[in-house]
Formats: sequence, structure tokens, C-alpha cells
Amino acid sequence: MVDLRANPFFLDDEGVAWVKNTIANMTLEEKIGQLFFNMGSSREENYLKESVQKYHIGGVRYNPGKSDEIYEQNRILQENAKIPLIIACNTEGGGNGACTDGTEIGMPVKIGATGDEKYAYEMGRISNKEAAAIGCNLSFAPLSDINQNWRNPVISKRCFSNDPDVVARMTQAYFKGAHENAGFGCAAKHFPGDGIDERDQHLSPSVNSADCDTWMATYGKVYKGLIDCGLEAIMAGHIMQPAWTRKINPSIKDEDIMPATLSPELLQGLLRKELGFNGMILTDASHMVGLTCMMKRSEMLPRAIAAGCDMFLFFNDMDEDFGYMMDGYKNGVITEERLQEALERILGLKARLGLHKKKSTEIMPPREDMARIVGCEEHKAMAREVSERAVTLVKNKDNVFPLTPEKYKRIMLVPAKGASGGGIFALMKGGKGPSTAEKLAERLKQRGFEVEIYEDPVTKLQKEAAAKAAEAEKNGEKPDQGAEMMRAMMVYFAGKTPIKDFVAKQDLVLTLGEVNGMGQTCERVAWAMSKGGGEIPWYVHELPVVVASVGHPFLLADVPQARTYINAYDAKDDTLDALVEKMCGESEFTGTDPVDAFCGMWDTHM
Repeated sequence: MVDLRANPFFLDDEGVAWVKNTIANMTLEEKIGQLFFNMGSSREENYLKESVQKYHIGGVRYNPGKSDEIYEQNRILQENAKIPLIIACNTEGGGNGACTDGTEIGMPVKIGATGDEKYAYEMGRISNKEAAAIGCNLSFAPLSDINQNWRNPVISKRCFSNDPDVVARMTQAYFKGAHENAGFGCAAKHFPGDGIDERDQHLSPSVNSADCDTWMATYGKVYKGLIDCGLEAIMAGHIMQPAWTRKINPSIKDEDIMPATLSPELLQGLLRKELGFNGMILTDASHMVGLTCMMKRSEMLPRAIAAGCDMFLFFNDMDEDFGYMMDGYKNGVITEERLQEALERILGLKARLGLHKKKSTEIMPPREDMARIVGCEEHKAMAREVSERAVTLVKNKDNVFPLTPEKYKRIMLVPAKGASGGGIFALMKGGKGPSTAEKLAERLKQRGFEVEIYEDPVTKLQKEAAAKAAEAEKNGEKPDQGAEMMRAMMVYFAGKTPIKDFVAKQDLVLTLGEVNGMGQTCERVAWAMSKGGGEIPWYVHELPVVVASVGHPFLLADVPQARTYINAYDAKDDTLDALVEKMCGESEFTGTDPVDAFCGMWDTHM
């Protein structure tokens, strides 16, 4: 069975006895309930009480909210649970992954650009200090993936580097920082490792195609380093690893190769035996297509536990999923031994976090800690320092810096977005307030520049067509707005603006790339027009052009002609401050490319 005295539990006799006695006194329903990590869909008190009293859940993650909302939710949950809960947060890039008013430090790629493990440590410490202050005790981090394919739309910003040694150092630094907070643990993700495939397991199956030796020298090195540090939990990704699956089970058929979540070869063979991991394994979210397309949900839930996962994320329908898991136990898919092992690791982790030593009313930290810690000035100062260190001048052919109003008074600022504007994850962040382009323009104007934000031809023509249609309706006509739009576009394409007129309007063009992926099939810039517009920087030899990405770091693949290219990694206010300061010569570019911003292409270097 599970060695609860060994890494990562390190339990004493009292802790081991609590785990064993608690399991021995649980009903079957309580045991099955402990296998579930619920994604809380409500913070209404009756719902929260039902989730722990009827379904006996072992852990919870929750929808975003402000610190005071999350604190109260966590208080209700812990005070009404018979067995204390693991309450997890997604602090991949800051305390904002625990509550919306937490401090965003920067996604891992930005930390990697600083070149300093200190900042990974501080991100782990600060993010999870804020999380702990609102009652969380487990982070779904550090991100342990390695970016080996610039086309991957999931982890372009969610990885520290394309270098496994850097990823190993940074993840361990994050882990150590997180453990500055007493009673706090980490769940590294996404085993067996993302970053080779160019598909998003939210949307489709995904494969880690490394051979066994390469995997062990890269992803294996990262996970083994964390395991040796005392990593408490690992999140199994919906990612297949055929080489190791076949090595452990040579007779397996291709159609039987499963993602790690459902693979005993990867969980019990590779992770437990080869890497020696003794901690808790949990699944990634169960609504992702990389998992749901593999089999019926009624089969998938118990199969995940049977394969070696200890906890299952998340309920789809609570009654239905609870029934599926119970049926899986009753019909023998989940054996008595496998259930016992899972429960020992779940409760062993809870004891490792010290939850067994506290009354249910004493688990939450003092409420006054929350106001003092979450979003405090010390944490914001660290976020500013990271932004200052991270902005990276990747390509500098024309030596246009520093920008001054004397040299480049008139700047045309051209926003460039992704194919879907950031997908559902961008919508979740909301769209209130000035745009990133407007924020950047204001900072430049304050320094004496004249800035025009470019409006692409399609947007202009849509407005004109709508205005003409409205005027026609006033006159009792029935306009064909689509036909009017097509006519206007044909007129636009037929016309040509003299180069001298285009050049005469501005002294420099700043292309602002804001492309963010996840939840999309690809992460590429989407130009409004295929030719003739000013949004595509075709004019790099006509005018000085600076291309700056405040999203994913691989924009250069779509603008290889750019002669000056900057990666700033995000559009936070302190990042925009640092970007403008560096372009204007008020501070130096100090960031180093943590990935391959040239995307492995020869022409991006030209």
C-alpha cells in the first residue's frame, strides 16, 4: 500500500493513524465522494453545503471571484465538511489565479524571459501567499511543460522555456517559493508533458511524441527534479505518450493507447515505478475533448481511477457522475485495493497540509490577513520588477531606438489581434475600459508623440455600409447591406494610394500584436485584409516599423519581414509602462528570449 511516512507525505505516527482511522470509519458513499474534485458552479450556501454533505467531495476548485467572496465560500465549505477539503487554485502566473483582485505577476514565459530563478521563486511565494490568505491550500502549478513547438496554442505563454534545464530550475524555484507558505502544496502539470503537439487537448486528442530516451532527458528530468523536491501532487494531462506506453506494454494495440488520465502504463508504470512518484495523482478537467472523446463518460470516470488517478476533476452532473463512479466500484472496475490506495493518498495529502490537526472552524486563516496580503503593494512592486526585467528586444535591424518626438513625432499604432480575439478565455476577462492600443497611445502621447490608432479597411467599410443602409431605410428603401459592403470592398481594392502619400502621413509605425491562444485550434494573427491595408507591415522598407507582441511570443512567424521586434509577453499596465520606457530609451532592454521567438525559421532572422 501507500508509504505515508515517505516523500512527499512525511507523516508521523499521529498523521498515519488519522488517515487509516478516518478511512476505516467512512461509509462507501463518503469514500466515493472523496475521489471527486468539484468545480463549484455556485457560491450559494445551500449548494456548498450539499456538495460536502450529500456528495462528500474531497476537493474543490471554483469559478473566479473577489477575495472576500472566495474566502466566505471556503469558510462555508470547510466548516460543513466532515473531512477537511483540498481547495485548489490556478496560480500559474500570480495570485489572480486564486481571486480576481490577486496580484498578477506574469505567465511562466515572462518569468523565463527574466533569466532569473528568483522571480519564479517569488511568483510561487507571492501567488500562493495570496491564495492561502483566502483559504486555498493547493496550487495547480507549477507549469512543467516544455515549448518544443511554436505552433502549440496551449502553452506558448504557459511554459518557462523551450530548454528542459531552464524549466527544471524554474519549476523547482516556484515550488520552493510556494512552500514558504505553511500548509500549502503544489500539483505540477500536465504529465506526461505538453509542448510537442500543436493541438489543444481542450479541443482534441493530443500526443507527446518523444521517444523514451528523449522524454526522460526532457520531461522526465523536470518531473524527477520536482519529485525529489517533495512534490505533493501531479496532474495527469489528456495527452498520449506512445513510446513509453509501448515500452511498458509491448503488446498494446494503437487503438488502446490512452491519454495519461486513462493510462495505467503511464501512471503506474512510468510515473510510479520509473520516476518513483509516491504522491497524489489527479486528472485534468474532465470536460476536455482530449478525454471525453476516448469513451463513454460512464466508463471514463471509474477507468481514470482504475488507471491510477486518485482524484477526478470535475463533476459534469453531480448525481450522474457520482452514480457512474459508484457503479464502477460495484462492478469491479475500481478494485478495493485501488480505492484504498487513492483514499490513502488523498487523506495523506490532507494530513501533509496539516488539515487533520485543526477543527473545522480553525482551518481558515484570520479574515484580516486577507485584506493585508491580497494585492498588497509589496506584491505589486514585484510584478513591476518582473515586467521591467522581462521585456525582450528579439530583433533589432534598423537601430530605431530610442524613440523620440524629434525623430518620430507621428506614430501610427496598428493593433493586430488573433483569429478569435483570444477565444473564450479572453471573454472571461471582460472587455471594459480602454483597449491596449489606447493605453499604449496615451503613454506615448504623454511623451510628446502624436499617435493615430489605425482603423482597418474592413471596419471602416462596415461602418460606411451600415450608415448607407440606415440612410436608405429612412427613405423607405430596403438596402442590401451585404451587397453594399462587397461593392465598397471592390472599390477599395481597385484603388491605390501612392507610396509617397502613405509615407508622408507618419514617421514610424508601431504594430501591436495581441494574440492569445488556448481554446482555439491555432494561435495566429488574423489580418483584416489580404492586401492593400495598412495593418500588415508590408512597408518595412518605406518607414521605420516596430512590431511589439503583448501576447504570445511567436508573432514573428507571421511578420518575418519585421526588422525590429519586441516580446513583452502580456498587456498589463506595468508591462506597457516598461515597454514604452525601453522604446524611449528611459531604461535598457534586459529580457532574454526564453523560447525560440524566431520559430525555427531562417527568414525570421533576416
